[in-house]
Formats: sequence, C-alpha cells, structure tokens
Amino acid sequence: MENQKSKIVNQQSLIKFVGIIGAGTMGSGIAQVAATAGCAVKLYDTKTEALEKAKADLEKIMDRLVEKGKLDSNEKERIQNNIKYVNSLKELKDSHLTIEAIVENLDIKKNVFSTLEKFVNEDCIIASNTSSLSIASIASSLKKPDRCIGIHFFNPAPLMQLVEVIPSIQTSEETLKTSVETIKNWGKTVAVAKDTPGFIVNRVARPFYGEALRIYEEGIASFSEIDAAIREMGGFRMGPFELMDFIGNDVNYTVTETVFEAFYYDPRYKPSFTQKRFAEAGYLGKKTGKGYYNYSTNGSQPDLVEGNVDSEKSKIIFERILVMLINEAADALFWNIASAADIDSAMTKGVNYPKGLLAWADEKGIDWCVAKMDELYNEYHEDRYRCSPLLRKMNREDLRFGV
Repeated sequence: MENQKSKIVNQQSLIKFVGIIGAGTMGSGIAQVAATAGCAVKLYDTKTEALEKAKADLEKIMDRLVEKGKLDSNEKERIQNNIKYVNSLKELKDSHLTIEAIVENLDIKKNVFSTLEKFVNEDCIIASNTSSLSIASIASSLKKPDRCIGIHFFNPAPLMQLVEVIPSIQTSEETLKTSVETIKNWGKTVAVAKDTPGFIVNRVARPFYGEALRIYEEGIASFSEIDAAIREMGGFRMGPFELMDFIGNDVNYTVTETVFEAFYYDPRYKPSFTQKRFAEAGYLGKKTGKGYYNYSTNGSQPDLVEGNVDSEKSKIIFERILVMLINEAADALFWNIASAADIDSAMTKGVNYPKGLLAWADEKGIDWCVAKMDELYNEYHEDRYRCSPLLRKMNREDLRFGV
C-alpha cells in the first residue's frame, strides 16, 4: 500500500486532472487506471446509460478486488471517488490530459477533438486511444496539433501491462515526454512507436492470424490442428483461431483490412476470404456463440485438439508462422517503427507472446530465419514472403539482435 501512495504523489505532480472520452469498456478501464494512480478523473459520454453501466461495472470490479484481498475498503472508496461521470465536454475544461476512447472512425474522432479544444486550456494534452488510425490526421483537426498524441491501451486496460505511445510528426517533445512519464507513473510499460499503420502490435501480429488462415486455406491443417501446433510447439496461451474468436472476427478482419489498405495493399497484410466470409455470416466467435469453433453447446470452451497432431506437421506449421512473425518484427525495426527492446516488450506484454520475437530470432539463429523465408519465397514466388533486408544484412555480418 505504501508503494501505491508514493506512486500517487509522483503522479499528481505530473498530471492531476484527467478527462476520458467514451464510457465503453476501454474508456472505463482507462478511467480506472488513472483513478487508481491518484488522478481526478472525469469520464464523459453522451449516453447516460453508458455512464450508469460504467459506474455499476466499476463497483463490481472493486468489490471483487476487495473480496480477493487486493484492495481494502478505503482504497476502493478512494478510487471510486476519484471518478466523476459527466455528459458534457465542457466538464473536461480543467483536464491536464484527455484520452479519447470512442469508435474507430477518423471523421468522428476529428470532430470530437476540434470541439474539445474549444473547452480545454492550451496546455492540455489531447490523446487518442486509436489502435491503427493516423495520429497526424487526428492532430490536423486541432489548432494546436503539437499537443496531440496517441496513447494506445490494450483491453482490459487495468490488467494489460503495455501501452503504446505514438507521437505524430506534429507532436512536441514536451507532449511526448509528459505522456511517457505519465503512463509509466500509472504503473504501465511504455513502448514508443512511430505513427505508421498498426503501430507495433497490430502490425507485427498480423502474420499470427494471416499465415494461420493461409495454411488452413491451402488445406494443410484444420483450425484446431493449427491452434494445437502453436500452443504445443510454441508455448502460446492461445492459437490464432482461438484468439480470433476471442477478439471477434469482425474486429480482427477490420484491423487487417485497415492495415492492408494503409500499407498501399502490400501483400504481406492481405486479408483472408475465409475470415471475411465468417464475418459476413455472423460467425464472429465467442460473442455470437459460433466462430471457427462452436461455443453454444459446451459453454465458453470449444473442442480443441490436444497432443494428437502429427509432430512433423505441427513443427512445419509452427515454424512457418513463427518465421513470418520474426520477419515482421525485424522489418518494423528496419523501418524504425520502434526500438528492438520496445518491439519485443510490446509483443510479450501487449499480446502475451511467450518471448520477444527478436530474442526468438537470436535463439533460432538469423541464418535459420533467412533460410526459412527464402524457402517460402522459392515455394510461392509471392512478395508476401520477401525476407526483411535487416535479416539479410545481419546474416551477412553475423550479427544478433541481443534484446
């Protein structure tokens, strides 16, 4: 409890008043994080029922934490009292930092930002929790765009350790510095990313889904066989089809489509017709009771293959997906999207990968990575399987990432 108090004192000297726009799951979660760190939070939404639900949900969360002994009643009361629920943007006028967590629609976000700017003071940082939209474009809606930055939490915000911080070309150094220090003082791990489609996680993770879907479409293995290979050979908590069902096929497909279009239709990010058809059919995963697995007959757990997939086939599946992930991580480093440490931290803390992909590359050997990518390219002759120039250079010079 003493550590918590010292964190609060440090935090209040940096950012004291925080405004959150959007009382959905993400906005409410961010509000809880800021309130726990000692900030005075105002959670804004246009819908009264959304605010009421957010307040009721927080009460349940706090009660569970008290029951588990993670909070005492005084701490619970302090956190709850730190959040006020408001339905007017004008109520955010005293904010030192505002974080928007609404629908992923650029025009709507820009309209909210330009309206908000009329009420907050000129030193208020205006941040977006977008997972893939251009921060530069959002910032262009402001008269003072240097105050705008991306602060991307992962769901659920109170539990997930990673936060991506994304400065745009307009963002000032002071805005970046204050944002990073603030999020660290909230007890999170920060990964600073360049303002490019998907930032770190949603870019680097694309092959986890895309290559798994490609393997299925080629008839090499079933959904459950691919998932089993990834869990058993790679130590991942969930296979790609389990995870897509958990995220929602509509959401995951939209992110893939957005990244594909944003990268000028680079074939590495090409969406899958299988996933598109599943989304069109309404087979969205756990939230609809059916996705790649059927969740309606035996509760939340689907029928998964465990331990009875041919070991050689499992190895081929796992290594193909792994090398595509490594290649994507290496290319993110090649294009200066983030540092090697932040890329690996983002994947372990943002999507719970068992180890960092660049560290994994060192473990497997850079020569192994290059050979595997060339093997895939020679098989398919598709640009999708081009090897990152960084991996080739490192292989020639016998270098390692050393993360």
